Amino acid sequence: MERRKNTRVAFQTMADLSFPNKNYRQCETANLSLKGMSVKGIAGHAVGEVCDVALSLSGSSSRLALRMKGEVVRVDKSGISLHFTDIDLDSYYHLKNIVYYNADDPDKVASEVN
Repeated sequence: MERRKNTRVAFQTMADLSFPNKNYRQCETANLSLKGMSVKGIAGHAVGEVCDVALSLSGSSSRLALRMKGEVVRVDKSGISLHFTDIDLDSYYHLKNIVYYNADDPDKVASEVN
């Protein structure tokens, strides 16, 4: 049974994760939502651990990093899933647009924001 309440979109980009005792650079995301993301290939962490997240977005003439704090909510053989616990307004705006423009049902995403 699907327990997720927010639209999740397949979106691959690079993320840097900074845990208190270990940093990961250029990790590949599997998917994103307005409330969290999955990251491939990360192991050795437990549910409840917190980290700083920087999502890298590159355009033809610019680079942008979305910054947020995350908490590990799932660990499995493919990697970890994070719930965003803190995100600044600019980063949220960009994240919302990523999810909206990559969703099968953008109207559903719009209703999740309100």
